[in-house]
Order: sequence, then structure tokens, then C-alpha cells
Amino acid sequence: MNTYELYISGKVQGVFYRASTRDKALELGITGYVENLPDGRVHATIQGDEASCRQFIAWCHNGPERAEVSKVNVSPVNAPSYETFTINR
Repeated sequence: MNTYELYISGKVQGVFYRASTRDKALELGITGYVENLPDGRVHATIQGDEASCRQFIAWCHNGPERAEVSKVNVSPVNAPSYETFTINR
């Protein structure tokens, strides 16, 4: 199981980024969570097989239709196992 932490910058709050992220994660069998940060970025921690994680990360570079993603920082991390994908905050 692969685990990654993502920090997404740009116009990513107020454009249904978190809800769309959850939908994409569920579609790909990804677990973890997504949340808005006070500085305007979106943070996500994801777990899944390598191919699904790569597809998810690629999707995050565009996000939903109204988003304007300027940067996605991705780092592998150690994290506990997640059972589903949730929206926090």
C-alpha cells in the first residue's frame, strides 16, 4: 500500500475541489482524506496501489472544472491505514 501527502495550490477552495477529490478517490479505490488549509491550499493524504495513486495525483493537477491548480507538491509518507476517503474541515 502506497501513501502520499499532497499540497495543492491555486484557486482550489470554493470550487468543489474537496468533494470532487472524494469522488475521484472513491472511483479509484483510494483511501485517506482531504481538507482545506487556512492559507488557501488543499491538503490530502492518500493510500492505494501505485497505479491508482498515480492516476489520482495526475487528476489533482487539474481538479474540477472551476479549479485553477498552480502547483501540486507530492511526498511519500508513513501513515496509519485508512478505511475510506473522507472530507475534513
